[in-house]
Amino acid sequence: MVLTRLSLNNFRNFVRLALDLPAGPVLLRSDNAQGKTNLLEAIYYLATTRSTFARAERQLVNWEAMERDPLPFARLEGHIRRNSGTFQIDITLLPGEKGTVRKEMRLNGVKKRALDVVGQLNAVIFLPEDIELLTGSPSARRRYLDATLCQIDPNYCRALAQYNKVLSQRNALLKQLAEQGGGKVLLSSGDDQLLFWDEQLAEQGATLIVTRQEAITELDHLGRDRYRLFGEQPEVFRLHYAPSFDPQHRPLLDYQRPLSLEELLPSAQTQLSLAEVAEAFKSHLRQARREEIARGVTVVGPHRDDIHFTVDGVDMTLYGSRGQQRTTALALKLAEVDLMHEVTGETPLLLLDDVMSELDARRRARVMGMVDGVEQAILTTTDWVDYTDEFRAQAHLLQITAAEIEVVGTRQV
Repeated sequence: MVLTRLSLNNFRNFVRLALDLPAGPVLLRSDNAQGKTNLLEAIYYLATTRSTFARAERQLVNWEAMERDPLPFARLEGHIRRNSGTFQIDITLLPGEKGTVRKEMRLNGVKKRALDVVGQLNAVIFLPEDIELLTGSPSARRRYLDATLCQIDPNYCRALAQYNKVLSQRNALLKQLAEQGGGKVLLSSGDDQLLFWDEQLAEQGATLIVTRQEAITELDHLGRDRYRLFGEQPEVFRLHYAPSFDPQHRPLLDYQRPLSLEELLPSAQTQLSLAEVAEAFKSHLRQARREEIARGVTVVGPHRDDIHFTVDGVDMTLYGSRGQQRTTALALKLAEVDLMHEVTGETPLLLLDDVMSELDARRRARVMGMVDGVEQAILTTTDWVDYTDEFRAQAHLLQITAAEIEVVGTRQV
């Protein structure tokens, strides 16, 4: 899979960019705050239709355009070559109501939904901030997992969209019941208005849970091999899925937290069917009914799941050196590359933003060697010497200054 051309208009600090990209490694050098990370963000946005950094999508529109133009917009265009053919993705950000932004997406010139665009370009991005996958909140880990799975599993992406809609409707009903004090009437009458939403939530949620468990089991296997290449000691890397309830029906009394490492290990060894997980989900919703009505919010479900990373049994989300955490995050992203390759039959586009900044010489050599395993990789750096002369000779070299890109070297074949 290769991104052959990238065009940007009014995206971040790029007023206008048209860039042809070859297969193989592309090395992009610049000082800080010149636009190299914005370029990677634009590519990942084409793959996922979501921003990596922006809290609101209006932040993606060039600020000068926001000040200058009566109808400011941003446009991204990517041309992709895959085994199945060539594709063109266009995403336009247009002014919406009350200062918001609406997205218009096209695939090969035909207007499409986001669900139809996600996955046409597969990309894995590694950023210095990815250490927060370990140190940050569970929501960050869920967003990472959703972005990965949506690229390779359309059924998961549809289930996720539907789950979020049902969750919003169910929460609205819970809030209404809490405000009206209707919990006692609801629980005693048997006329349970929540049963319909429970069924819908459990059906879609079961798809999310089973798919997540299967993916994490495979990422665990692939990540161990990747971590072993980076680790200085023969440490054992493991990845564990921590659902918010036990799919094997065992009760969990505290719905404010996901399962602990000790609680989840037995469940992680068993692959359950969609029907079994859906039934367990409904059972736990019934157990949590009083608490949910009192709080006015759904307290159990995949929207509260988590992931645990362990090295030699030590939970990296709680402990571990910065070096271990960084190595763990990098091993995870490289395992993601392997997973996408297994599922799609093609290697995704690998985006590495200043990956060498905290790695020693041995780990840098490992990274450069692994780039050879993908069809296309785009790497950024602030200093050419982060990469060896041999690597630079095999790479397409770009220099970026104030959002202007100059070709300074072409790949030697």
